[in-house]
Amino acid sequence: MIINTGSRTDTVQYYSDWLLKRFDEGFVFSRNPLFPNKVTRYELNPDVLDCVVFCSKNYEPILNRLTKITNRFNTYFHYTITAYDKDIEPNVPSIDESIETLIKLAEIVGRQRIAWRYDPILLTEKYTRELHYKTFDYMAEKLSPYIDRCIFSFVEMYKKLKTNMPEIILLTNNDKTEIAQNIGRIATKHNMVIQTCATVGNYEQYGILNSGCMTAEILGKANNINFKKIRHGGNRQGCNCMESRNIGDYDTCPNGCKYCYANQKPQIAKENYEKHNPNDLMILGNLNPTDEVQQSSQKSYLENIVQQKLF
Repeated sequence: MIINTGSRTDTVQYYSDWLLKRFDEGFVFSRNPLFPNKVTRYELNPDVLDCVVFCSKNYEPILNRLTKITNRFNTYFHYTITAYDKDIEPNVPSIDESIETLIKLAEIVGRQRIAWRYDPILLTEKYTRELHYKTFDYMAEKLSPYIDRCIFSFVEMYKKLKTNMPEIILLTNNDKTEIAQNIGRIATKHNMVIQTCATVGNYEQYGILNSGCMTAEILGKANNINFKKIRHGGNRQGCNCMESRNIGDYDTCPNGCKYCYANQKPQIAKENYEKHNPNDLMILGNLNPTDEVQQSSQKSYLENIVQQKLF
C-alpha cells in the first residue's frame, strides 16, 4: 500500500511534529471527508506499507528529522516550486529559498527520489506565458542536477477558483500547446526528464512524457524495488498513478494559495491550524464516541518482499 501525506494539506511544512509522532507510534487515523463519522486506521509498518509519498512546498521543517522515516521506509518526494509570488502563494518560501531547501533534501534522500512539481500552470496579466518560460528556465538550470524529473499540469477550472481568482485568464488549447512546446524545449536544454500529471492531451512530440507521478515504475526505480504487475485505477480522472491512501485533512493548509482545491477559504484553514495538537491521532482532533472505526485492509504490492528485506 502507498501512503500519501501531502495531497490534502502541506503536512511537512505545518504538521511535521504530528507526522513524526504517528510514525513513531506506528499507526494513524484518517477521517473520511465525505462521511466524517467514518474513520480508517492505517498501520505505519514497513511490512504492509510499500512507500511513503510526500508532497510539500517547504521541506525545511522536517529536514533534520527526516531519516526517522527514510531509514525505515521506501519514500518519494514531490517538491512544488512555481513561478508565483506572495500575491498567489502568500505563505510559501521564495523561489531561491525553495531551491536551496530542495538541494538539502537531495543531499539526504538522493536525486532519484525527488520530483520537482511546476504546477499548476495558470495565466494572469502578471503571470504571462513569457514569464513562465523565463522562470522555468531559471529554475530548471538550478534544479536539474538534483531531481529525478519535473512534473507539470495545467490549472483545473473548478467552481471555487472562479471566486478565489477572478483575475485568472482561461487557458485555450492553443495556449496549452504553446506552453507545452516551450516547457519541453527548456527541459530538453537542461537534460531534464519532464512529464504531465493527470493532464488531458498528449504532448510527447515536445519531449514530454504522458505518465503518472506515482507509478510503479517511478517509485520502484527510486527505491530499487519491484512491484507486482497489478492494474491500478488511479486516484482521479486522467490519473495513471498507483492507488494511494491519504492521511491528511482538507481545510488545514495555511499556505493560502489562491488556486488551492483543498481549502474552502484561507480563513477556515487558518482557524483549523490553530486548533491542531501534534499529540492528537489525526491532524484535526481525536476519535469521537460516534465514530465508526475500521481497520484498513493493507496489502503489500511488492514482489519478492522476503528476499528484498533480507538483502
